Amino acid sequence: MKLAYDAATDSLYIHLAERVAVTSEEVHDGIVLDYDDEGSLVGIDVQHASRNADIDKLVVGNLPFPEIVAA
Repeated sequence: MKLAYDAATDSLYIHLAERVAVTSEEVHDGIVLDYDDEGSLVGIDVQHASRNADIDKLVVGNLPFPEIVAA
């Protein structure tokens, strides 16, 4: 999983899988879900992220990650 924030567009993209999105569905104003060709969720796009999410901090707890990489 990877989080990417673009300050120029104020958008946060949550990459859930390294697969290509082929369809998208806006489920709420500015919240778009991306799906692969099998219908599996591969990403979440949060537009106007500074208004729709608390992007000032990231808390990770009790997740089975063998590695955490900060970029």
